[in-house]
Amino acid sequence: MRTCSFCNKEIEEGTGKMYVKKDGSIYFFCSSKCEKNMIKLGRVPRKVKWVKE
Repeated sequence: MRTCSFCNKEIEEGTGKMYVKKDGSIYFFCSSKCEKNMIKLGRVPRKVKWVKE
């Protein structure tokens, strides 16, 4: 199983999104909420209260 790059939640096979940047780094997201917070809004996971530690 993969884990979300933002919230560290486990992602079931066949679900979620994979985001590949131009520099080749790969991010996996469990939801659009996590994707938007990291990519569009540029938030840091450790400063967001709803993210698991």
